[in-house]
Amino acid sequence: MTTDVLARAFGLIRDVPDWPSPGVLFRDITPLLADAKAFASVIEALAEPAGDADVVVGVEARGFLLGAAVALAAGVGVVPVRKAGKLPQVAASREYELEYGTATLELPAGGVSPATKTYLIDDVLATGGTLRASCDLVEQAGGIVTGIGVLLELDALAGRAQLTGRTLHTLLHG
Repeated sequence: MTTDVLARAFGLIRDVPDWPSPGVLFRDITPLLADAKAFASVIEALAEPAGDADVVVGVEARGFLLGAAVALAAGVGVVPVRKAGKLPQVAASREYELEYGTATLELPAGGVSPATKTYLIDDVLATGGTLRASCDLVEQAGGIVTGIGVLLELDALAGRAQLTGRTLHTLLHG
């Protein structure tokens, strides 16, 4: 992917101050998703490092959109990591801290078996809690995290430190 395409994609991400709570700067990727060329370029770039993964794990909720498209591009299936209470059968559950509170994520039963190679996808890496909890869920189910792909890494929040020892692929930094 060229620098021009990345710059254009980054320019489509909208900043929304004080959402979901005062002091938080939300990064809205909706304009990027609505732009077919930018979306296709981002998906292609995120799919490249999927390697020999058996499945892509898309993290709630915008990671579902990116994850499903990345899985399709990589020729593998997709498994969602959901907020608590959204799945009929749960393989693993994990509470974690957000920059503005706590939450619980769940992995569906049957999505990740022992030794399943997984490539995790999320839209934004902020403090790293969500992605770390998602990696823990996959590993609790016996899966192997082969890599993590994110559209945007917010460098100032140092989320990468939560993922030490993991292979992280970031397209954009902000």
